Amino acid sequence: MPDVPGAPGAADVPGVPDVAQAAEEVHLRLAGLNIRGGHVQSVVTGLPSADEGWARALGRCLTRTGTSPMAVCVGLALLTRLGEPEDVPYLRVLGQLGDLAGHAVRALDPIDSPTAALVWLGHYARGPELRGLVDALAAGEESSVPGRLEAVLRKVSTVRPETARRVAEAVRLADLLREARPGETGLVAGAGRLLRRMSSVNDDRAEVLACPVAVALFEAFAVRAPELPPTLEHHAVLLSVALELHSGPSRLLEWGTGRREALLDGLESVLRRPDWRALLDGGPAQGGDPAERRRLDWARRTARQPFRREAGCTGPAGRLRIEATVLDPVDPDIVETRILIDGRPLVPAAFGRGGAHSPEYLLDSGRLRATDEPREVQLAEAYCTEGCCGALHVTIRRDGDHVIWSDWRRPPPPPSPLPARELPEYRFEAAAYDAEIARAENDHSWTWPARKTARLIAAGLRDRPDLMTRWDAEPCWIGTDFRDPDRTAVSLRCRARPAAGQSGEGATWQYVMWRIPEDGTAPEDRAAAALRRLAAVDPRTYGGGDGRR
Repeated sequence: MPDVPGAPGAADVPGVPDVAQAAEEVHLRLAGLNIRGGHVQSVVTGLPSADEGWARALGRCLTRTGTSPMAVCVGLALLTRLGEPEDVPYLRVLGQLGDLAGHAVRALDPIDSPTAALVWLGHYARGPELRGLVDALAAGEESSVPGRLEAVLRKVSTVRPETARRVAEAVRLADLLREARPGETGLVAGAGRLLRRMSSVNDDRAEVLACPVAVALFEAFAVRAPELPPTLEHHAVLLSVALELHSGPSRLLEWGTGRREALLDGLESVLRRPDWRALLDGGPAQGGDPAERRRLDWARRTARQPFRREAGCTGPAGRLRIEATVLDPVDPDIVETRILIDGRPLVPAAFGRGGAHSPEYLLDSGRLRATDEPREVQLAEAYCTEGCCGALHVTIRRDGDHVIWSDWRRPPPPPSPLPARELPEYRFEAAAYDAEIARAENDHSWTWPARKTARLIAAGLRDRPDLMTRWDAEPCWIGTDFRDPDRTAVSLRCRARPAAGQSGEGATWQYVMWRIPEDGTAPEDRAAAALRRLAAVDPRTYGGGDGRR
């Protein structure tokens, strides 16, 4: 391993006299095995220890004097559970080695999260702004850190959620917010954007749940939020943080009594000030920059949602709450179905590999309705598909005056190979359950015109399957265009016309993407026109371009 000033030899490592002999035994046993470091880390970290002092001493001996990567990995795995602040210098040096970096970070996380974050960023940070910040932190150039941090925060929407979390930890962002001078609004707004990015489930788990200072960071941000000048960008930041506190993964943090609610009250008091309310009241949402118009429309639709208290109900009639939540339109994946049971977001708590399915999938389809016949429902799927990393399934059934969610299926939580903790059976009063599902299914307040058009087209095709069967076609996906949320996108799977002399059975399938632009007419009118076209014109002739009626 690299030299550490004053690093001890095996005989100098504190512990009982047979530690060095045990370390040599570890080397010998690992020498004949063909295993990976990650497997070593997972297995050793989960092993019980009858003598923690001896195990810690062995871990220190292996990390400081080990002569093979696998032996050092065993030491790092032991210190992941048992490490202390005095181990930080050695772990930081080991973290400079590419093959050991991930193991060193896992050992550092519970001891010194800022150092762990800096080691992680040293290996995975990309882009000139991030590299400049990491270099300044590593060199101890404290005076240049705030400026380099603000450069990162201005572009935080382009970084991965784990990178956002590691930045917050490495710079001790909560402390910076508390110590910042009045008027440093770039830091305050950037911290809000970073909190939103940390909370994203678009790629994997919500990184905010792994951040040991998340609660302190939310509180520090909320204290400084009143200093932000009223702009649409700042309104979006405050509203996004409020949505996260209301029903997002951050609700699972250890808040204590009343702390989260106090933050929501504080953010509401800012957004209800006359100068902030004027942002939404002044001027029509038509014209101007499309992105700004979409953001304004979203803020108007969403302004009250995070400040409602229904999601906190815990009585028998309020155990379940379903909320279709639209996030800031600048985000690439902007619609979530948030399922709260006893006030806790179910999917991030039970799954952690991706977000819940869309409202169209769970609500418009009627999948969450309870019948006497048990029905398995996929609530969420891994960001990389179920075939890769799994999905979250539950069986819903009606049992007399109750509805029961049980028989859960999901993969084990990453990265542990150990079985996941069994999910409980949830029992709801049937009348309250039916009322909540009906309310959620009929709540269209979150939609915008193109999305509403898509929902109406999908409903029309469910009611009239003959519109598809007459063309030997079927709908694949109906929603809004990923690149332009103001266009409705209808994806169809059609059987190609057979060649002369061939039967239709042997024909291949072709896919048609039909895009319907926003034209100022009502969604109901656009959906009706689309259904009329499907009734009269073969979709194989649409050509994949914009639909014209």
